[in-house]
Amino acid sequence: MGPRLRRRPVAVLALLAVPWSVQTFAGGRPPTYVFAWGLVNADPFGVTFLWDFLVRYTRGLPPYIVAWPISAGCYLLALASAACGRALGREDVRVTAGLLAAAGVAQLTLARGFSVQPGRTAWPLGTVACWAVAWWIYARSSPAPDRRDA
Repeated sequence: MGPRLRRRPVAVLALLAVPWSVQTFAGGRPPTYVFAWGLVNADPFGVTFLWDFLVRYTRGLPPYIVAWPISAGCYLLALASAACGRALGREDVRVTAGLLAAAGVAQLTLARGFSVQPGRTAWPLGTVACWAVAWWIYARSSPAPDRRDA
Protein backbone atom coordinates (compact mmCIF):
# COMPACT_ATOMS: atom_id res chain seq x y z
CA MET A 1 0.00 0.00 0.00
CA GLY A 2 1.49 3.31 -1.08
CA PRO A 3 1.81 6.36 1.15
CA ARG A 4 -0.81 8.26 -0.84
CA LEU A 5 -3.40 5.56 -0.17
CA ARG A 6 -2.62 5.73 3.56
CA ARG A 7 -2.96 9.54 3.63
CA ARG A 8 -6.32 9.77 1.86
CA PRO A 9 -8.51 8.85 4.84
CA VAL A 10 -6.51 11.23 7.02
CA ALA A 11 -7.03 14.09 4.56
CA VAL A 12 -10.77 13.38 4.38
CA LEU A 13 -11.01 13.00 8.17
CA ALA A 14 -9.26 16.35 8.64
CA LEU A 15 -12.28 18.04 7.05
CA LEU A 16 -14.10 17.51 10.36
CA ALA A 17 -11.90 20.23 11.87
CA VAL A 18 -12.69 22.79 9.16
CA PRO A 19 -15.70 25.07 9.63
CA TRP A 20 -17.76 24.36 6.55
CA SER A 21 -19.46 27.71 6.76
CA VAL A 22 -18.54 30.76 8.81
CA GLN A 23 -21.50 33.06 9.28
CA THR A 24 -20.74 36.65 10.07
CA PHE A 25 -23.32 39.18 11.17
CA ALA A 26 -23.74 42.93 10.86
CA GLY A 27 -23.59 44.83 14.11
CA GLY A 28 -20.60 43.06 15.60
CA ARG A 29 -22.28 39.83 16.71
CA PRO A 30 -19.70 37.03 16.95
CA PRO A 31 -19.66 34.54 14.06
CA THR A 32 -21.30 31.14 14.00
CA TYR A 33 -19.27 28.20 12.73
CA VAL A 34 -21.05 25.38 10.90
CA PHE A 35 -19.12 22.12 10.79
CA ALA A 36 -20.06 18.79 9.23
CA TRP A 37 -20.89 17.51 12.72
CA GLY A 38 -22.66 20.56 14.20
CA LEU A 39 -22.54 24.28 14.76
CA VAL A 40 -20.65 26.38 17.28
CA ASN A 41 -21.77 29.76 18.56
CA ALA A 42 -19.15 31.97 20.19
CA ASP A 43 -21.31 34.29 22.31
CA PRO A 44 -22.87 32.79 24.25
CA PHE A 45 -20.74 29.71 23.70
CA GLY A 46 -22.75 26.73 22.62
CA VAL A 47 -22.47 23.61 20.51
CA THR A 48 -25.41 22.06 18.67
CA PHE A 49 -24.70 18.73 17.04
CA LEU A 50 -26.19 18.05 13.63
CA TRP A 51 -28.33 15.22 14.96
CA ASP A 52 -29.80 17.45 17.71
CA PHE A 53 -30.37 20.21 15.20
CA LEU A 54 -32.29 17.90 12.87
CA VAL A 55 -34.39 16.33 15.63
CA ARG A 56 -35.11 19.36 17.82
CA TYR A 57 -34.85 22.53 15.76
CA THR A 58 -36.24 21.72 12.33
CA ARG A 59 -39.74 23.18 12.66
CA GLY A 60 -40.14 26.24 10.45
CA LEU A 61 -36.64 26.24 8.98
CA PRO A 62 -36.02 27.38 5.40
CA PRO A 63 -35.52 24.62 2.78
CA TYR A 64 -31.84 25.46 2.13
CA ILE A 65 -31.00 24.10 5.59
CA VAL A 66 -31.53 20.59 4.14
CA ALA A 67 -28.24 21.11 2.28
CA TRP A 68 -26.39 20.76 5.59
CA PRO A 69 -27.30 17.11 6.31
CA ILE A 70 -26.95 16.29 2.60
CA SER A 71 -23.39 17.66 2.61
CA ALA A 72 -22.63 15.78 5.84
CA GLY A 73 -24.00 12.56 4.30
CA CYS A 74 -21.89 12.95 1.17
CA TYR A 75 -18.89 13.65 3.38
CA LEU A 76 -19.48 10.53 5.50
CA LEU A 77 -19.77 8.39 2.37
CA ALA A 78 -16.50 9.89 1.05
CA LEU A 79 -14.82 9.10 4.37
CA ALA A 80 -16.14 5.52 4.22
CA SER A 81 -14.88 5.20 0.63
CA ALA A 82 -11.40 6.41 1.61
CA ALA A 83 -11.31 4.19 4.71
CA CYS A 84 -12.42 1.12 2.74
CA GLY A 85 -9.81 1.95 0.12
CA ARG A 86 -7.13 1.95 2.77
CA ALA A 87 -8.42 -1.25 4.41
CA LEU A 88 -8.71 -3.13 1.11
CA GLY A 89 -5.60 -1.68 -0.50
CA ARG A 90 -7.43 -0.15 -3.44
CA GLU A 91 -9.96 2.58 -3.98
CA ASP A 92 -11.96 4.07 -6.82
CA VAL A 93 -10.84 7.65 -6.27
CA ARG A 94 -13.59 8.90 -8.58
CA VAL A 95 -16.15 7.86 -5.97
CA THR A 96 -14.34 9.53 -3.07
CA ALA A 97 -13.55 12.69 -5.02
CA GLY A 98 -17.06 12.85 -6.48
CA LEU A 99 -18.67 12.57 -3.04
CA LEU A 100 -16.41 15.34 -1.71
CA ALA A 101 -17.30 17.51 -4.70
CA ALA A 102 -21.02 16.89 -4.02
CA ALA A 103 -20.53 17.76 -0.34
CA GLY A 104 -18.90 21.01 -1.44
CA VAL A 105 -21.81 21.88 -3.74
CA ALA A 106 -24.35 21.19 -0.99
CA GLN A 107 -22.37 23.31 1.46
CA LEU A 108 -22.22 26.13 -1.09
CA THR A 109 -26.02 25.93 -1.31
CA LEU A 110 -26.24 26.29 2.48
CA ALA A 111 -23.86 29.25 2.54
CA ARG A 112 -25.77 30.96 -0.28
CA GLY A 113 -29.03 30.47 1.58
CA PHE A 114 -27.61 32.08 4.70
CA SER A 115 -26.00 34.92 2.75
CA VAL A 116 -29.25 36.17 1.21
CA GLN A 117 -30.55 37.05 4.67
CA PRO A 118 -30.18 40.72 5.62
CA GLY A 119 -27.16 41.43 7.81
CA ARG A 120 -25.64 37.97 7.43
CA THR A 121 -22.83 36.66 5.26
CA ALA A 122 -21.75 33.03 5.09
CA TRP A 123 -18.27 32.11 3.94
CA PRO A 124 -18.22 28.61 2.38
CA LEU A 125 -14.86 27.37 3.68
CA GLY A 126 -16.09 23.78 3.57
CA THR A 127 -16.75 24.05 -0.15
CA VAL A 128 -13.18 25.16 -0.78
CA ALA A 129 -11.77 22.53 1.59
CA CYS A 130 -13.86 19.65 0.16
CA TRP A 131 -13.00 20.61 -3.41
CA ALA A 132 -9.31 20.97 -2.54
CA VAL A 133 -9.18 17.51 -0.96
CA ALA A 134 -11.17 16.06 -3.88
CA TRP A 135 -8.72 17.61 -6.34
CA TRP A 136 -5.76 16.38 -4.30
CA ILE A 137 -7.13 12.83 -4.17
CA TYR A 138 -8.20 12.69 -7.80
CA ALA A 139 -5.43 14.69 -9.50
CA ARG A 140 -2.64 12.96 -7.63
CA SER A 141 -4.13 9.55 -8.36
CA SER A 142 -4.65 10.08 -12.08
CA PRO A 143 -2.07 8.45 -14.30
CA ALA A 144 0.33 10.78 -16.06
CA PRO A 145 -0.72 11.52 -19.63
CA ASP A 146 1.16 9.65 -22.30
CA ARG A 147 3.39 12.19 -24.05
CA ARG A 148 3.16 10.24 -27.30
CA ASP A 149 -0.54 11.12 -27.60
CA ALA A 150 0.16 14.86 -27.68
